[in-house]
Amino acid sequence: MANRAAAPATATRPAWRWALDLAAMVALLAAGIVGFGPAFGGTGYLVAAAGGLVLGLVIAVLGARFALNLFVLLAATLLAYLLFGGAFAVPASTLGGIVPTVDTVRQLALGIVFSWKDVLTLQIPVGGFPAVLIVPFLTTLVATVLAGSFALRLVRRAAWALVPAAALFVTAIVFGTRDAAAPVIQGLVFAGVALVWWAWRRAELRAAENQAGAGPARSVRIVRLASGAGLLVVALAFGAVAGGAIGAPASRDALRDQIDPPLDVKNYASPLVSFRKYVRDDKSNVLFSVEGLPDNARIRLATLDAYDGIVYSVAGDGSAASGTFQRISGEVPGTAAGTATHATLNVTIGDLSGVWMPDAGSLESLQFTGPRAAALTTTLHYNAATGVALTTDSLQKGDTYTADVAIPVVPSDDQLKSEQTTKLTMPKVTGVPDDIGTLATKYAGDAGDPLTEVRNIATSLSQGGFFSHGLEGEATSRAGHGEERIAALLAAAQMVGDDEQYSVAMALMVRELGLPARVVMGFYPDTYAGASATQNLTGDNLHAWVEVDFASSGWVAFDPTPPKDQVPTAEAPKPKSDPKAQVLQPPPPPQEPAQLPPDVRTDNSDQDQQPDAAGIPTYVYFAAGGGLLLLLILIAPLVVIGALKLRRRRRRETAARAADRLSGGWDEIVDRASDLGTLLPPGITRREGAVALADTYPIVSVIDVAQRADNGVFGPGEPSAADVSTFWNEVDAIVEGMTGSQSRWRRLKARLSLRSFRARRRAAQSNGKKQS
Repeated sequence: MANRAAAPATATRPAWRWALDLAAMVALLAAGIVGFGPAFGGTGYLVAAAGGLVLGLVIAVLGARFALNLFVLLAATLLAYLLFGGAFAVPASTLGGIVPTVDTVRQLALGIVFSWKDVLTLQIPVGGFPAVLIVPFLTTLVATVLAGSFALRLVRRAAWALVPAAALFVTAIVFGTRDAAAPVIQGLVFAGVALVWWAWRRAELRAAENQAGAGPARSVRIVRLASGAGLLVVALAFGAVAGGAIGAPASRDALRDQIDPPLDVKNYASPLVSFRKYVRDDKSNVLFSVEGLPDNARIRLATLDAYDGIVYSVAGDGSAASGTFQRISGEVPGTAAGTATHATLNVTIGDLSGVWMPDAGSLESLQFTGPRAAALTTTLHYNAATGVALTTDSLQKGDTYTADVAIPVVPSDDQLKSEQTTKLTMPKVTGVPDDIGTLATKYAGDAGDPLTEVRNIATSLSQGGFFSHGLEGEATSRAGHGEERIAALLAAAQMVGDDEQYSVAMALMVRELGLPARVVMGFYPDTYAGASATQNLTGDNLHAWVEVDFASSGWVAFDPTPPKDQVPTAEAPKPKSDPKAQVLQPPPPPQEPAQLPPDVRTDNSDQDQQPDAAGIPTYVYFAAGGGLLLLLILIAPLVVIGALKLRRRRRRETAARAADRLSGGWDEIVDRASDLGTLLPPGITRREGAVALADTYPIVSVIDVAQRADNGVFGPGEPSAADVSTFWNEVDAIVEGMTGSQSRWRRLKARLSLRSFRARRRAAQSNGKKQS
């Protein structure tokens, strides 16, 4: 009996069979490439994937034609990636969009590792962001080389070519979004092409085997082909029916939904802490200018939704109410509720600094146009839930950008009166003054709808309180919005404060009623100049207000702050007492001795043998004295250590130079952390130490304080006394936050700890050795 001949070599297959194999691979890979669309947007990903597809086919064909081994294929693929990756994936880094440069090679090398994370953490669509196109280019290139090589070079196991094609299909889904491109069509095309191609290759293999040996008759081959065709029809019909039954789902799980964004806004201090600084130091300074601002529109700097009794801050915890900050480029999906006015804002930064960027409404797109455009673009983040943009590179004078925004139309009270508020779960508030709940109920009244309740609270504060920034020539008004400051505001005979205090007080009251509320810090001019004019915004235009979320109209602004001309009245002087001549009064007459009962002894002759007048034995006094002495001995270390720490703090706070007082404030934070058990390595910078402390005590905003300490110590000029005082207030708040996060036992140990003194002594000895 004759043995079956071996399968024919690939080199003997006709060219048209190769063409059919490659066409099938192209169709399978194209079905996967389409899946990148929702995440990348635009057409850039198609160009990158097409480039990878063509290059992969060329490498696969040449490898099959000349029987190149695996190492040569790998080298060819890597060379193609480095030579052509710039043109298809990172054209901005090339010369003329084609010729690769050193920066091109660097971006391509780093992109192999980091571009995957960028695709998952950037705000969609991600296609306009540098280097992310490496993902569709690289995955398509590798998948095409493998699929094409398997299809052309494998005979009996040609089905292996479906594995890299399926891997590309799955990759596009995993790195996509919840909204698939065309899931039913993609699935049917992939399944249909795969089945047809696989059936054809199986038939070709059997035909070759039958031709080489004694194979089945023609009728049998016809039956097999018919069975394969019937199987294909059944599979396609099943796919169509199942796809129609399932339909296009509104959303599905995607890997990007399980990835935490890399930005942690806890590293940035709440801008509300600097409210009084802006209105004091930049009252007439142009912080930024904006062109295109519609009348009655407000500029948002930050949305604050988390309160811990010390500061109202930005949560960004990923919830529906707080959202997350994601890196963006190009267009941003709009989230404006209700009807909106579309505007284009041209912003030029003046004396405003920090990470928080002025914007309005909901951002639709943002493009930097200044000399630092490239650097700012790579550090731009946006929170679509709160409408806040920030750049981790910090704004500088002269930065410019253009923002397309959708500003919601302010609904009328008649419209809002018929609406309920949403059921958003807001970040938990702690450290709320005790009287907030009682006052919230009192101010809200017996209203039957959320609008009236909120409006009543705002009116009670704005009409019942008085306005003052606490500046020179104004009524006394302390800065801050912690628990103690808000409690003092509400308990005073005359409520005196500014936007910082009134907005926080109202937001906490509305939250006590169970309604979603947040504080917004931003700007709006006293008089609008029109959308075609350039509007200069100064520190005097800084405000804070409260937003409440209604079901249909979205977040609506309320102003609880009294008008600026509503100043407190002077306190009525206390009536002076009428002085009278002092007359020396005669001494009181001597009292008669009390009549004692007959059985009470009055003879003192035997007093030595009797207990004292209180009936306490003498030995009790000795025991009490010894106990008191022991107690003093036990308490003495606590008193002495506390006195030493207090003396150290006062020496730092009252140093001769303002820069030394700032440096001393940072040293106070480091020493308190040491006593609590967090020892910082010697020799690190304040910024590095702040990052380490932020990891251990995430509830405090310490990085911004470290930066200000560096600016005060190394920057030009001498910090003002007011700046130093504000800085030490923030130091106290940070120390309180660190201490409050520990258990009672840890706090007691920290009070008795001498660790900070030992650490300072070791650091001083180390510096002395280095100098010697």
